[in-house]
Amino acid sequence: MRNRDYAAGLARAFGGALIFSLPLLMTMEMWSLGFTIDRTRLALFLLLGVGLLVGLSRFGGFERTASTFEDVLDAFAAIAVAALASTLILAIFGVIDAGMPLGEVAGKIALQTVPAGFGAMIARKQLSSGGGDDKPEGAEEDGADHRRSGYGAELFLMLCGALFLTFNIAPTEEMIAIGYKMSSTQGLTLVLLSIVFLHVFVYALGFSGQKERAEGHGFWRTFFGYSVPGYAIAVLAALYALWTFGRTDGIGPGEIALATAVLAFPAAIGAAIARLVV
Repeated sequence: MRNRDYAAGLARAFGGALIFSLPLLMTMEMWSLGFTIDRTRLALFLLLGVGLLVGLSRFGGFERTASTFEDVLDAFAAIAVAALASTLILAIFGVIDAGMPLGEVAGKIALQTVPAGFGAMIARKQLSSGGGDDKPEGAEEDGADHRRSGYGAELFLMLCGALFLTFNIAPTEEMIAIGYKMSSTQGLTLVLLSIVFLHVFVYALGFSGQKERAEGHGFWRTFFGYSVPGYAIAVLAALYALWTFGRTDGIGPGEIALATAVLAFPAAIGAAIARLVV
């Protein structure tokens, strides 16, 4: 039964990889970046992806885990499923073929594997028949459920949500183009709006699974304890994604700051809704 359940989890992971990575699999910039991206940055991108997937496994991979070793196995299973799904779709689209240099094919697949891996990892919650809770009826809350309730866990989930959305947007030219069109005043307004949206999405709207304020935590303590650090995480995620995909190369600090503010807007939304997804 355990093997059967794991096989079903792998099937859901494959579906999740396709659903969550299709925007990038069908993005021309990602195809060209797979060939041109600096290999050191690509290697760091993959290492970071594996580390994030190990962490995500603690909160809801496609199989319940009891140790760090199992989380690592869970993460590499997600990577393998994501690589298979990416290879299949890119080959069907004609983006990769047997006549291409091996390095180009590997780069295109590797670049797609991390965001697809996110989809594979969180598919257990989103695609399982029980809405993600596959515990037997009447079972007590397990360690994975307890792990997601700490402050560090909250910040980690925000990081994952921010990175997931930035990975889907940062490769496009629009981030830089929007930054060029904006003034400094508009950039500052977008920063403030991003922080407000992050706070409202997490603490004010009635989404299922949203974070509730701890007893005794007023508005300001919650705002400075969660919302402001969440936006700082979104900014770092945006800046990292822009650097990884080469969007910061050849432009000045002002342009980088505006592009980061633009990308940090969806990153903040990703950070806000991460708890609802994972």
